[in-house]
Amino acid sequence: MSILPDEADFADFRKQCLSTDNWSSKYDKNGMQVLVEASPTNKGNPVPKVHKIKCKMTINDVSAATMYDVLHDGQYRKTWDPAMLDSFDIARLSANADVGYYSWICPQPIKNRDVVTLRSWQVTEDEYIIFNFSVKHLKYPPRKDLVRAISILTGYLIKPTGPNSCTFIYLSQADPKGSLPKWVVNQASQVLAPRVMKCVHKAGQMYPEWKRQNSPDRKPWLYPEQNILPMMDPSELSIQRADSLENMDESSKVAAADNQDGS
Repeated sequence: MSILPDEADFADFRKQCLSTDNWSSKYDKNGMQVLVEASPTNKGNPVPKVHKIKCKMTINDVSAATMYDVLHDGQYRKTWDPAMLDSFDIARLSANADVGYYSWICPQPIKNRDVVTLRSWQVTEDEYIIFNFSVKHLKYPPRKDLVRAISILTGYLIKPTGPNSCTFIYLSQADPKGSLPKWVVNQASQVLAPRVMKCVHKAGQMYPEWKRQNSPDRKPWLYPEQNILPMMDPSELSIQRADSLENMDESSKVAAADNQDGS
């Protein structure tokens, strides 16, 4: 069975982005909503410790196509993402999927984090979708100086509402790992999400001018023939599940050691 997402996975992601059932509002102002998925009450289901969060932003001055380009353009991200430590694409998996690395700066005394993710995308006449999830790559194992975080599912759905406006939805369920209490993670994500969304929106406003001066015709996410990444067989990757990494929350000794060197 292929690790690559199929039509059913894209449909499921779209459904989660657009669903209103089982989501509670945590923030709603200035065209921005932050929602958290309600915990399931079914006792047979283990309730995930980390919230699934959804942010919906109404954008009135940037096209859906431009916002989509911003999310893909790794060179541009270096100019606007203040949290980024390092980021690079590793390999192509198909015309609309790749595997990449991203690390980011966390506020002291928390250790910086990194992820290795499989990202896939789809463009239709009335929407743009990008989503990712964590994978294991033999050449990029967890590093001692960083905590390997997990993206269970993270992505974007962008729907045009006019020639220069769109609805921009961000959905994420991610576990930063380490010894951070889950309630801290959940509270922080609700506060940080609107800030990140505003940052992405501003990046969208500035992008057309930047792109005019930086390889304006190069967009390998739209034109696969421009992609110069090496090809990789998707079967060499496996899904990185949160519980298969050392779970420091379950061990006070490990958590204590992790705290001493800045968890």
